Amino acid sequence: MAKSLIDLLWRDHPAASVRGARGPQARRSTGEVVRSAIALADAEGLDAVTIRAVAESLSMSPMSVYTHVNSRDDLLVLMADAAHASASLPRFGKTSWRTRVRRVAESNLALIRAHPWLAHLTDDRMALGPGTIAKYDHELHAFDGTALGDLDRDAALTFVIDFARSSASAMLRAGQRVDFAEVWQESADSLGRYVGDSYPLAQRVGRAAGEHMAAPYSAEHAWEFGLQRVIAGLSALIDTPA
Repeated sequence: MAKSLIDLLWRDHPAASVRGARGPQARRSTGEVVRSAIALADAEGLDAVTIRAVAESLSMSPMSVYTHVNSRDDLLVLMADAAHASASLPRFGKTSWRTRVRRVAESNLALIRAHPWLAHLTDDRMALGPGTIAKYDHELHAFDGTALGDLDRDAALTFVIDFARSSASAMLRAGQRVDFAEVWQESADSLGRYVGDSYPLAQRVGRAAGEHMAAPYSAEHAWEFGLQRVIAGLSALIDTPA
């Protein structure tokens, strides 16, 4: 009998053993199936994660994999929760809320860069898993000592994580781009003839930015600039007397 997703997510919880099924011991564990799927996603992207591919990586049959997971969609949720469970949670100590928020943003940036496929998962059921809940609970403490209510605390954390996810995706895309210095060297003269004196503002600002970043766009510069604005925006909410 197939287990529900919630039972699969919490399979290692002490309460799960109460409902353990009798029968021969499986040659592979659900954890092994999930870890193999994560390795495939890390190496080849999310599209590479199929039940058949996971089965082949473990020398199993696809039907044997289905004894551990009910569907590919469920497998993706299990993968996300395992990644969240293994994430390095930031230490807060006695730091200010600004430092704590920066650390939350940095840890989520690192998590997505380590597992780029996480940025493409949108299944709301991920919120049901132990790894995800533990991560969420820890990160909510970044706003301890502030006057934020529960709903605003949740919204503030979502704001920070969404920014980190977006920035991580931009950094990953930037890493796949060609060397712009070579492109610029080949194109500058011709572009100058075509543009001429048109778009003076774009030329002035673009030149200044390009000289500073050595490229038309720097994901790292955008990250630092954006994170400062995120914290400044939260400060307007947190530090302003009600």
